[in-house]
Amino acid sequence: MTVRWGIAATGRMAAAFASDLALVPEAELAFVGSRDADRAAEFAGRFGAAGSGTYRDLLDAGVDVLYVATPHPQHHALALAAIERGTPLLVEKAFTATLAGAHEVVEAARAAEVFCMEAMWTRFQPALVAARELVASGAIGDPVLVQADFGAHRDFDPSSRLFDLALGGGSVLDLGVYPISLAQHFLGRPDRVVATGTTYPNGADASAAIHLAHDDGRAAALACSLSAATPGAAVVVGTEGSLELRPPFHHPEQLVLRRGDAGPEVHEHPATGRGYTHQADEVHRCLEAGLTESPVMPLEDTLDVMWVLEECLRQLGVPMAEAAVEV
Repeated sequence: MTVRWGIAATGRMAAAFASDLALVPEAELAFVGSRDADRAAEFAGRFGAAGSGTYRDLLDAGVDVLYVATPHPQHHALALAAIERGTPLLVEKAFTATLAGAHEVVEAARAAEVFCMEAMWTRFQPALVAARELVASGAIGDPVLVQADFGAHRDFDPSSRLFDLALGGGSVLDLGVYPISLAQHFLGRPDRVVATGTTYPNGADASAAIHLAHDDGRAAALACSLSAATPGAAVVVGTEGSLELRPPFHHPEQLVLRRGDAGPEVHEHPATGRGYTHQADEVHRCLEAGLTESPVMPLEDTLDVMWVLEECLRQLGVPMAEAAVEV
């Protein structure tokens, strides 16, 4: 059965996802929407979509599932409008710009029994699937610590989406969401968050060092930055060993298992395409099974991550708000 996808937005993430969607069996890019109908038409032509138009046109197109790839603050309005129409959703991370906005979307999706999932593609990479299985099998004992960093050098440009607070700019929402989600995945929601960092002249966060503490002593040491590249490394440390996600950890293809005095075990797990195929596969699987949430990326996990993100931004003094979108 063909699953007809719609894509909201025409930027870099939308293009990456559209390229991989062509590799997913039974997936069809049916419609592209944008604030600019001409840009939507160009994108549709580039990726072979049957239709294009405004966001309103997209919402009324009757697609089977909608992928929202707009800037973070615009996710909220588009997701609520899609849920109102009963359209299943895959929403880019960070899920929304605020925790309150995330709660609104989650509550609406659950009340309407409409499928909704955050597009945290890392969780569906074959290497992460294998990492999850290794940890669950007790290969490293009980997980007690996660270390992860994600930094990229970008020249400060206040007109760029990456640095514009009105568009959800800053390192925490764009890059910090990855290590935070990884820590949440293996350790669950922390009890306390401590964040320190630097900001740009316009108030957007340039870098952040994040400590997630659990009352039982487990913890995560995380970092993100838009001012400098970092190794992109991640390690899950357990009571009997450790598991390294070889850089870049947000789409790794190698795992390194270390236990006791034994030498490191290297496990290879290549992805299909650029790696976005696997989250699309999960959406198809959930829709076919009649699920309204993914068991791998449940909405409660998304809310936990959004709580940490908001705590980080609050402590850094970075304001964030949802945006109005004409739908």
